[in-house]
Amino acid sequence: MKIAIVCYPTFGGSGVVATELGLELAHRGHEIHFITYRQPVRLALLNSNVHYHEVNVPEYPLFHYQPYELALSSKLVDMVKLYKIELLHVHYAIPHAYAGYMAKQMLKDEGIDIPMVTTLHGTDITLVGNHPFYKPAVSFSINKSDVVTSVSQSLKEDTYKLFNITKEIHVIPNFIELDKHRNENLISCQRSVMANKEERIVTHISNFRKVKRIPDVIQIFYKIQQHIPSKLMMVGDGPEKAKAEQLCESLGIQDKVIFFGNSNEIDQILAYSDLFLLPSETESFGLAALEAMAWSVPVISSNSGGLPEVNFDGESGYLSAVGAVEEMAENALKILMNENTLTQFKTRALEVAQQFDIKNILPLYEDLYHKAIHQKL
Repeated sequence: MKIAIVCYPTFGGSGVVATELGLELAHRGHEIHFITYRQPVRLALLNSNVHYHEVNVPEYPLFHYQPYELALSSKLVDMVKLYKIELLHVHYAIPHAYAGYMAKQMLKDEGIDIPMVTTLHGTDITLVGNHPFYKPAVSFSINKSDVVTSVSQSLKEDTYKLFNITKEIHVIPNFIELDKHRNENLISCQRSVMANKEERIVTHISNFRKVKRIPDVIQIFYKIQQHIPSKLMMVGDGPEKAKAEQLCESLGIQDKVIFFGNSNEIDQILAYSDLFLLPSETESFGLAALEAMAWSVPVISSNSGGLPEVNFDGESGYLSAVGAVEEMAENALKILMNENTLTQFKTRALEVAQQFDIKNILPLYEDLYHKAIHQKL
């Protein structure tokens, strides 16, 4: 199949998932065309089955905000005709599904009927999409998609609750490429760079937005380090980072916390981690938790959104109510204080992650693609 993938090219979860999906599809012989305003961060190497097409948005004094949707839909039309693309897979309802629909209509006028698969990732539904200014466009874009998928059952239910959706939503969870994540050749740094031998390594990875509850991460770690020697690895960047650094200083633990910023060495950090913290207000899926579990790292998380579908309470880690810092710290210590207990949780975390291996998830997308192209849905 010839498939165009439209996504955000940034460090966020949806862009990572879209890129990894496209690369694996290419490995299976499909011709993949990434269409976005910048080369995706995980798209390090191109091959004969992977193509990247940049969307250029001309700047005109007339426009206060440059019309990206217009440029994207025009680019989609051109690429579909030039490369005879058979299917569009857009990630995020807005602006991508909206632009995809406009491209479909322009192509129909030229006798080309191309199906569009829209994958909902979370923020496009629960935060941005539910805003009154965008809600009609989001509902329209979803209902006009040929196939709609969501990354969790929780997100599917939220979508039906928040919007007037008439389309069936197929749940296809996010995935992990375990063969790549378990490749020990990736580990170039030494554990001693991050912590001493006797210290546990606790990690958090996010975009440092309020929804991630960064102060909770630090407060949980503060309680952990009172009982067991440990270091906290904070990976990512965003509006809450400066406040987090100040909180560490006020608690007197700045020497026990390392702020990495955005990093392309996440695998190296997770490979040496003993515990992952994700106390988010909500997560549509919890891809960061899954990436940790793929490195045999148990997870302490909230029980919000799709997290219970990824982190199995008492097995791969523990779930707690949002804001339950005391309980999360207690659960963390249950895992970290005893070497045998830690080993058991690490083993089970990897076993759970194996259920989400891309080899198990990718055929679900391929099946929907085939049905959409042959109009059997």
